[in-house]
Amino acid sequence: MNPLTVIQKYYQQHTPLYTVFMSHAQSVANLALKLANKHPELEMDTEFIYEAAMLHDLGIFMTDAPDIFCFGDYPYICHGYLGSDLLRKEGFPQHALVCERHTGTGLRLDSIIRDALPVPHRDMRPRTLEEQLICFSDKFFSKTKLNKEKSIKKIRSKIKKSGKGSVITFDYWCELFL
Repeated sequence: MNPLTVIQKYYQQHTPLYTVFMSHAQSVANLALKLANKHPELEMDTEFIYEAAMLHDLGIFMTDAPDIFCFGDYPYICHGYLGSDLLRKEGFPQHALVCERHTGTGLRLDSIIRDALPVPHRDMRPRTLEEQLICFSDKFFSKTKLNKEKSIKKIRSKIKKSGKGSVITFDYWCELFL
């Protein structure tokens, strides 16, 4: 599959939002591929990693995040499941799971319920190595400071706000992928 075909169905080229989306997606994809290639012993599917990394934020245009040119109706935290719904309709259920499971270090069902998050009530944590790698790679890049890679210290500091489990997961990924 060509992720650009899907992206260009939902994002108009030569717009600020397209630029933000593509820059972020390419940064995440490049890091994910670099890390996958560094670990051939993990036998990850690099073609899938590239495609899914390019599509992981497909749902952002449906959210209300004006600082990144998104003027939709949903809170930003919904972008994962919204993108997942789009990719399922496009016929890419495995890619859809990456969208759904990449927020933070993944969203636990008990956390979704406890924090009354406006997302479906289901476990949304990355399971496969490819899902975990894309989720991990995503933490290194924001959509407001394009192409600037965050430090592990800065990422860990932000992740601490999500709880001890998120830090443990991130630290595990650091050991696994770096």
